[in-house]
Amino acid sequence: MEIKKAKRLRGSLAIPGDKSISHRAVMFGSLAEGTTRITNFLEGADCLSTISCFQKMGIDIENTNGEILVHGKGLHGLTAPSDILDVGNSGTTTRLISGILAGQDFFSQLTGDASIQKRPMKRIMTPLSQMGADIVSVSGNDCAPLRISGKKLHAIHYNSPVASAQVKSCVLLAGMYSDGITSVTEPVLSRNHTEIMLNYFGADVTSEGTTASVIPDPSLYGREVLVPGDISSAAYFIAAGLLVPDSEILLKNVGTNPTRDGILRVCKAMGADITLLNETTDGEPTADLLIRSSSLHGTTVEGAIIPTLIDELPMIAVMAAFAEGTTVIRDAKELRVKESDRIQVMTENLQQMGVDIQATEDGMIIHGGKPLHGAEIDSHLDHRVAMSFAVAGLLCDGPLTIKNGECVNISYPEFYSDLYSLAE
Repeated sequence: MEIKKAKRLRGSLAIPGDKSISHRAVMFGSLAEGTTRITNFLEGADCLSTISCFQKMGIDIENTNGEILVHGKGLHGLTAPSDILDVGNSGTTTRLISGILAGQDFFSQLTGDASIQKRPMKRIMTPLSQMGADIVSVSGNDCAPLRISGKKLHAIHYNSPVASAQVKSCVLLAGMYSDGITSVTEPVLSRNHTEIMLNYFGADVTSEGTTASVIPDPSLYGREVLVPGDISSAAYFIAAGLLVPDSEILLKNVGTNPTRDGILRVCKAMGADITLLNETTDGEPTADLLIRSSSLHGTTVEGAIIPTLIDELPMIAVMAAFAEGTTVIRDAKELRVKESDRIQVMTENLQQMGVDIQATEDGMIIHGGKPLHGAEIDSHLDHRVAMSFAVAGLLCDGPLTIKNGECVNISYPEFYSDLYSLAE
């Protein structure tokens, strides 16, 4: 995939549906009584893996004209899967579905691609085992494939060592099948889509500070779900609109949940011109984002804001390379266990473009502001890396080539065509 310099970017885009919310709508709709209708569903490979897994457990799911209809069978309506559950490249599917499977009355096994088989699953195996679950790493390395024998589960209060929505959601979903109130306390608050959506479907989930709790055996009912645009996908266009001179972009219906909007706060700290229009606050908050070219400067990204922008940090690293001054990213060790080691991959690729950047154990130090040149970028099959460098390619001198650039299909199949549609 070759990217060339852009003179400016102009136009408006409807960002594809939020990946996290799309996953959860299918899962919770499958566990609800009646039909759930999902619009603006993200038809990326990850979310389609979630659909496939629930279809293998007896759930009728229709995909018609951009709408997903999930014909749920209730909390106890799943049946033993007809085959091994293949989660593809989706960490969200792996970790959330494990919480559901742990409380079933059947045996299941799940696997995924080479990347998933390297990602850490002990973080969910530990709390599930404390609840009495029988969950085993087939290879003995605390990674997928996982073998799960459903059991009666016990309620726990789990103090999670990491701020992870996937870990929190896994425990809360297992808690629906437990014998009492199950709680999760995080070091800082992670994204809260599970809490919002479970309550919308009829569960009783309460949140206080960084602790979320669920009452067991709820009655869930099918709902209408309009998925907001994914702010993680919007991040690339936010960055492009800020960095490419003489640009103005309107991004429509973007999710602005405070547990996900860290990218907007960091951009503002770097001097960005971003205006929020048509804001809504009912359920999942949304807004239209008006992005105008800006002179950005370095900043420090650390602490409690990190879980609100963990997937956007590769894009922030690229923004920092083009901003004046030094940007420091700390407390982001989680980047090392994503689809790739994003600290190492971003550092190596940016250095190839001429960036003065140093990797640290939990982040990066980026001295920005000097002209960058094109290079051959290795995406390491990581969709967020590929999209971040596509934006860099709009700004650097000479063509930039992305190896395995098609990996963007994981979360944003139309990414390149949408990017080119704005270029002049």
